[in-house]
Amino acid sequence: MDHVHDYLIVGADMAADAAAKAIREVDAAADIGVIGEETSPPYQRPPLSKALWKGDKHVADIDLGTAASGAKLYTGRRVVALDPAVRIVRDGQGDSYGYRRLLLATGATPRRLPFEGGDRVIHYRTLDDYQRLRRYAEPGAIIAVIGGGFIGAELAASLCGVGCKVCMLFPDAHIGAGRYPDGLAQHLDGYYRQHGVDVRSGVRVNGGRPTDGGVELGLSDGSLLRVEAAVAGLGVTPNTALAEQAGLEVDNGIVVDAQLRTNAPDIWAAGDVANFYNPALGRRLRVEHEDAAIGMGRHAGRAMAGIADSYDTLPFFYSDLFDDGYEAVGLLDTRLQVVEDWREPYREGVVYYLEQGRVRGVLLWNTWGQVEAARALIADPGPFDATSLRGRLPRGT
Repeated sequence: MDHVHDYLIVGADMAADAAAKAIREVDAAADIGVIGEETSPPYQRPPLSKALWKGDKHVADIDLGTAASGAKLYTGRRVVALDPAVRIVRDGQGDSYGYRRLLLATGATPRRLPFEGGDRVIHYRTLDDYQRLRRYAEPGAIIAVIGGGFIGAELAASLCGVGCKVCMLFPDAHIGAGRYPDGLAQHLDGYYRQHGVDVRSGVRVNGGRPTDGGVELGLSDGSLLRVEAAVAGLGVTPNTALAEQAGLEVDNGIVVDAQLRTNAPDIWAAGDVANFYNPALGRRLRVEHEDAAIGMGRHAGRAMAGIADSYDTLPFFYSDLFDDGYEAVGLLDTRLQVVEDWREPYREGVVYYLEQGRVRGVLLWNTWGQVEAARALIADPGPFDATSLRGRLPRGT
């Protein structure tokens, strides 16, 4: 066998970094291996659509320093096989790795457009994607942002901030449709247009081809759009192929128990790929945000090292949209009952998402310091309604 470790982590993302550091805290003599498909060591992912564009951080600043934990990093390697019976994984280069305990932090893969448009069509996810897009994102360059969701909205704002001419294309009626209430979503369309974004709702990108110095996109309204580059933020699909091949339980991610252990006794899963039960919401979740990656990674690492507490945290997430921003907890789904409590309409306030009198999600729009209060509210059995929620979460400090 080529490599043997007490603890092996497949995937080299934020969850992997948190797990390696947590293992080291509990087991000072731990022999830890981390295998990652990217050539870079683990790094912070949120700055790829936020701080790196603003100049608040540089690429060197986002390295998480995983090597300082003493873990052995195997970068640029893709694991292609897992045999739980003999506790061995194999990578695409033919190397094998033995383990005593294994963490799957395999993350997710961005959904792709139905065509290949060459190097200037970027399905945004990784540091390499950021560096590719940055090459084309010169002041005055026309960049298409395909998608009106979380990543699309952040990228459109960030690209505008560096002087690009941004055309935002998405099939829904408004930016953030299905997540934000209609009034807020409509306001965002206008807000982005005020910042110079060409917002085109109700439009799909059906095709594309490379051109001299750019990409030509074919749109569902029959028009053609010529841009220097196109970046897609269409959501992601959890990387479960390895788990499926190994016979682990998979259902919208790798199914884990309260300690983040899979149905195989010596294998855990964490981060974007893990499907876990949250007691406050009373349902299983798979969360694709920083707080979940770090918290679950740390929890899984401690569990692998022998401290098997229950993971009952409800992760939060956040976003920056030009001068606006928010923090959110739980389910942001407009199919639920939506209660809006604005101190200044669409500028500062709280949006609640209710189901049968219980708060299932909280959107804190330009309202800070209330994440823990929002978590407590979601755990509270209620019942709640618009009257009882009015003013319940004041502006934090």
